Amino acid sequence: MSNFIRIALVVFLLSGCTVASSQSMPYKSWDLGFSAPDYMEVWIETADVVDIQEQVYPRAVSGVASMQAPPNNAGDPRGWPKKIAIGGGKRVTGADLPKQIYVRWQSLAEPQTYLMVIKIPETTRELMRKGEKAFCAADGKWITGYRQSIGIRLIPGGIARVWVGGPCMTSIEVTTVKAVIDPRGPYEGKSGGHYRPLSAVSKAYVEKFGVPYGSW
Repeated sequence: MSNFIRIALVVFLLSGCTVASSQSMPYKSWDLGFSAPDYMEVWIETADVVDIQEQVYPRAVSGVASMQAPPNNAGDPRGWPKKIAIGGGKRVTGADLPKQIYVRWQSLAEPQTYLMVIKIPETTRELMRKGEKAFCAADGKWITGYRQSIGIRLIPGGIARVWVGGPCMTSIEVTTVKAVIDPRGPYEGKSGGHYRPLSAVSKAYVEKFGVPYGSW
């Protein structure tokens, strides 16, 4: 079965939405965030969540991924950051811990439309449930912290790297996923192939230096 057919089956599963009645985690909700390298703008059409109780949360996140765009081409999009931020996103309220996350996004620097399914294994959920003593430098206090956030960094070429982290906690990389190109194009083919435009700062960088494929 091809990757596209598998993803199509997931899309079918994500056609409804119900609310979970109980939760297996030691906190009320978890966060889902997205980021992108400098100037490599990303528009998330949808990020849909299926939790471990098989409940579906369509469009748990949509919109722009967090990104830096320093003026005068002073930024550097190449490579993976040594310290990862969870990125901009939302709290997935009412959901239990995730089983899989379906993402369809526009990589605007290329431009290209990608889709993927990120399968979250039990080992990752165990990391999210585990409380650890952590020192918060901001207020000088020790806390019992949880990695209650999932951060996904989206890269040109359809690469996504996933971390879990939390306040005062060191983020842990859990997986890297290669997406497939959505042959329908942006907005499921409903925009006539037209993408959202790059900002002026990002456009200037890409026109001068291109997209640094091979650095990720």
